Amino acid sequence: MSRIGKLPVAIVSGVSVTVTKASIAVKGPKGSLSFDFPEGISAKEEDGLLVVECSSEDRKVRAFHGLTRSIVFNMIEGVTKGHEKQLEIIGVGYRAKATGSKIDLTLGFSHPVSLDAPEGVSVVMHEKEKNIVIISGADKQKVGEFAANIRKLKKPEPYKGKGIRYVGEYVRRKAGKSAAK
Repeated sequence: MSRIGKLPVAIVSGVSVTVTKASIAVKGPKGSLSFDFPEGISAKEEDGLLVVECSSEDRKVRAFHGLTRSIVFNMIEGVTKGHEKQLEIIGVGYRAKATGSKIDLTLGFSHPVSLDAPEGVSVVMHEKEKNIVIISGADKQKVGEFAANIRKLKKPEPYKGKGIRYVGEYVRRKAGKSAAK
């Protein structure tokens, strides 16, 4: 039995959880999310707690046990608090402009790059610092994937540190060429 999978998930007030045999739906102030259980996994609600159970000790089913519990926990946290990723754009001439669910990036290419955020994900610029983009939403997977797609456009390079990185991410710097003697 999974150590993470056997931990119960607390259902916060203001969140409604609907559990069926094969799926779960969570609704809260920030939105609603649903998830279909993998085969062999089920859940039940007991005294304000949600318990994820596995039907057999098969290796594949046990692997999904902890994963399903983590997904359910992230769903409940997402509809109450939301999830957020912050990206920092570093480089001369590198800019970002967020309008609604769209972000326009100038990253040193011959053309500007424009990306549309998936449904349920919002993109805003930081109020005080111009070079920080805040991506937020209820679904942790969508927020993380969209942030990773933006970062993938111009990964931070090790010599000058230019590119797009997560706030707080450490980029190992390399020494450049040494002068000829």
